[in-house]
Amino acid sequence: MRIAILIALSSLAPMMVANCTPSTPNALDILGTADMTIKGQSFKLWIADNFDERARGLMFVTKEEMVPLSNGVKRGMIFVFDFESLLTFWMKNTIIPLDIAYLDSQGGVVAIHTMIPLDVRPGQYPSREPAQFAIEVNKSVFSDLNLQVGDRLDIPAQLLKQ
Repeated sequence: MRIAILIALSSLAPMMVANCTPSTPNALDILGTADMTIKGQSFKLWIADNFDERARGLMFVTKEEMVPLSNGVKRGMIFVFDFESLLTFWMKNTIIPLDIAYLDSQGGVVAIHTMIPLDVRPGQYPSREPAQFAIEVNKSVFSDLNLQVGDRLDIPAQLLKQ
C-alpha cells in the first residue's frame, strides 16, 4: 500500500512542476515581445503598439498565462503610443488583478496603480501626467520591486518611435 502511494505521488511531481511554467505557446506571442529589466528583474513583455492591440490588452488573460517563464523571467504587456498624452486605463474583461506603471517618453515613471479585475469605472487609473508607455504586470510585482514614481526605466530601443 505504501509503495503504491509513493508511486502515485511520484507520478504527480512532474505535473506539479509543469504547472509552474506555461506548457503551450501563449496566443499573445503573435504580438511580438520586448525584453526589459525593471529594478533588476527581467521581463518579457508582449507589445501592444496599435489601436486594436492596445484596446484588447490583457483582456481574458488568465493567471496561468501570466506565470513567469521557466528561467524566472516575468510576463507582462507594454503599451506603446505614438506620443505623450494623458492616459487612463480600465479593466474591461480583464479577469486578473494587475499593476500598471505609466512612463513618459524618456522612461520616467509618472504613475503606478494596482487595478481591480473587471473594474470599468472611468478615470480610475490615470497617468496624471503625459505618458507614452504603460506596462501591465501581475498585481504586487511593482510594489515587490519597490518601483516608485520618479524612477527611470530603460525603454527597449525597438519600442522608441522615430
